[in-house]
Amino acid sequence: MMLRIMVVAALGLAAALQLASCTPSEPNELDKLGTVRLTIGEQPFALWIADDDRERTRGLMFVTAEQMAPLQDGTRRGMIFVFDHEHRMSFYMKNTIIPLDIAYLDSDGIIVAIHTMVPLDDRSNQYPSGSPARYAIEVNANVLADLGVGAGDNIEIPVSALKGTP
Repeated sequence: MMLRIMVVAALGLAAALQLASCTPSEPNELDKLGTVRLTIGEQPFALWIADDDRERTRGLMFVTAEQMAPLQDGTRRGMIFVFDHEHRMSFYMKNTIIPLDIAYLDSDGIIVAIHTMVPLDDRSNQYPSGSPARYAIEVNANVLADLGVGAGDNIEIPVSALKGTP
C-alpha cells in the first residue's frame, strides 16, 4: 500500500512538473504596448506594437494561447515589429511557447517572406526575411495560409503603427 501511494505521488509530481514546463516562467507585459488595427486577407487584426529594441527582443516570448485568442468580435491578435529602416533580418522562437506565423514586409507593406515557426526553437537565423524588410508581423500559426496570404501580397500598415506617431 505504501509503495502504491509513493507511485501515485511521484506520478502527480511528474504531471505537475510537465505542466509547469509548458507555462510561462515570467509574464509578458503586453498591456503596456501600443496597439494598431489592420486587415490581413480581409480578416481584422489587433496587433501589439514592438517598436524599440527592448520590445522587439521580448516580442511574444512567454505569451500564451489564451492571450493570442481572438477578441470577442472575432478580431485576431498578433504583434507587429516596426524598424526604422529596411534590412535583412531573422527571428527565432526563444522562450516562445506557442507556434506562430511570421510575415516580413518591406517599407511598402509587400510581404517578402512568410514562415511558420516552431515553439521554443532558439536557433539563431532560423527564420530569415531573405530580402530587406521593415516590418515583421507575428500571428498564430497557419493563420496566414488559412487566409490565403503569401509572398507578394500587400498589407496596408496604418500610420499609427509607425514610430513616433500617436
